[in-house]
Amino acid sequence: MKAKGIVHRYGDNIDTDVIIPARYLNTSDPKELAEKCMIDIDKDFASRVRTGDIIVAGKNFGCGSSREHAPIAIKASGISCVIADTFARIFYRNSINIGLAIIESHEAAKDIEAGDEVEVDFDRGIIYNLTKNKTYKGQAFPEFMQRIIKAEGLINYINSK
Repeated sequence: MKAKGIVHRYGDNIDTDVIIPARYLNTSDPKELAEKCMIDIDKDFASRVRTGDIIVAGKNFGCGSSREHAPIAIKASGISCVIADTFARIFYRNSINIGLAIIESHEAAKDIEAGDEVEVDFDRGIIYNLTKNKTYKGQAFPEFMQRIIKAEGLINYINSK
C-alpha cells in the first residue's frame, strides 16, 4: 500500500478544533467538512489540496477533542496520508477507524517542507521525499491496519467479512 502527493506543512499541536472548527460541526457530510478543513490556519487549504496530497506536521497532531469529524474532513479533502512527529492517541485511532492513513516519523516531520513531493510505502514504513531525494523511516502498518484502510474504514472492513 502506498500514497504519493504534494505536501501541505503544519507545525506542532494542531488540534481538532483547528482541523475542523466547532462552528462547522452542524453537518456530518464529509464533503461539507472538507470544504472547511484547516480553514482557521490555512484559509486556502480546501481550494489548494488535490487528491493524493499529504499533510506533514510536528508533534501532537490531532490533539484536543475526540471528534471523528477531524480525520473525516482531512480524508474527504483528498489527503491520502498524514505524516507527523507524533499523533494524539484518540486522533490516531479515529484516523484508522475511518480509513485515513497516518504515519509517525520524527525525521520526516522535521525535514519535509511544503510543496515537496512525497511517497509513503506503508508495507515497509518508508517515506521517500522525491523532491530532496531523501528517505525516512516510519513505522510500518500492521497488516490488519492496512486492511482497514484499504476497506476505507473499520465499518466497511467489518461489513466485508
